[in-house]
Amino acid sequence: MTQQEFKQLFDKYFAQVRNYLFFRSGNTELATDLAQETFIKIWEKQESIQAAKIKGLLFKIANDLFISNYRKEQRSFNFFNSYQVKGEALSPEDEMMFEQLKNSYAKALEQMPEKQRTVFLMSRVENLKYTEIAVMNGISIKAVEKRMKKALEFLKVNLKANA
Repeated sequence: MTQQEFKQLFDKYFAQVRNYLFFRSGNTELATDLAQETFIKIWEKQESIQAAKIKGLLFKIANDLFISNYRKEQRSFNFFNSYQVKGEALSPEDEMMFEQLKNSYAKALEQMPEKQRTVFLMSRVENLKYTEIAVMNGISIKAVEKRMKKALEFLKVNLKANA
């Protein structure tokens, strides 16, 4: 793989890999660091990589790096720390209600099992198709559907309980 080919690969997949890692960790800096480390590993292993399987390999390496880091650091998921309302100004009452909803949603996401949370965020935030999520996670489309169903049920129960 030439430097130009590697640059094209990096430009094409870096944002996807970083977003995937962000959904898993909830930490932008960690996601960026692990995504960069993923591409370093690809560069180091370039002789033994089949071009047709490069995307799946990227996500496999990223997942392995995340799990390794998670075991070392035991970081908690904190998706909404930097989230802010955009658009029109809210009344104090609406702002308070939004904060309560945001906190309930963040708490529900923190409590949601990681596999369900990852699929949910990839679908709802990144707008990925189930087939893309399946490839990135190395699972079947049926598994993605099942995890998404369970994630939605989890949110329905937990948001209703916190309302």
